Formats: sequence, C-alpha cells, structure tokens
Amino acid sequence: QVQLVESGGGLVQPGGSLRLSCAASGFTLANYAIGWFRQAPGKEREGVACIRSSDGVTYYVDSVKGRFTISRDNAKNTVYLQMNSLKLEDTAVYYCARYRPALPFGSMWRSRATYDYWGQGTQVTVSS
Repeated sequence: QVQLVESGGGLVQPGGSLRLSCAASGFTLANYAIGWFRQAPGKEREGVACIRSSDGVTYYVDSVKGRFTISRDNAKNTVYLQMNSLKLEDTAVYYCARYRPALPFGSMWRSRATYDYWGQGTQVTVSS
C-alpha cells in the first residue's frame, strides 16, 4: 500500500538547519509530485513547498523562499526538505503528501485537497 514516512525533525536553535526526509513506498515516486506541509498549534495546515515529477519544478510559500529547498531522489524513493536559517515561526509538525495524479499545477499546490496520501508528520521545534 501507499506509504509516506517523514523523518529528520528535532529541536534546533534559531538560525540553525534541519533536513527532513520523506520516504515513499507502494508507488513509483518518479511519477508523482510531492508536497511538504506544516501545521503549528492552533493553526491551519499550510503548504510549504512542492516539487513536480516530470521536470523537478519547485514551488514555495513566500515565508520560506530563500531558506528552504525541496529536492527529490527518485532512485532512493525519497523527497527532502532542506531548511536553513530557521526561525521561531517555523515550529510545526511537518508532513509530506502525494499530489493527486493528473491535476494541474499552479496555486493548487497549496491546497490540502490536492493531495491524496499523507505521512504521519515529524515535529520541528525552533527554540533558543
């Protein structure tokens, strides 16, 4: 069955870095776009980044542009989120999700309804 498993979260000081991993199984990762979302306590889950399957084009929410980088290694069935210059407001549970096949791109990448499978999440805490 389709599974997405996140790892790499933890506690980091402001200005620090973390790399999250999303390990995929049960489907051919190379054929799907993958997104990263996050949810802070008391807030809605928001789209952070997305990477397309066919050409590797990436999308980012404005608040992480220049600090976060999404990438993929299809041979390892893994998608990464490199997070640099972390801020207190980046504290959240981070989730990866599989983009529904055949849906177009554009602003839809930020919508939860655009994704059909989700991982269980990994906690990222930025604190001094």
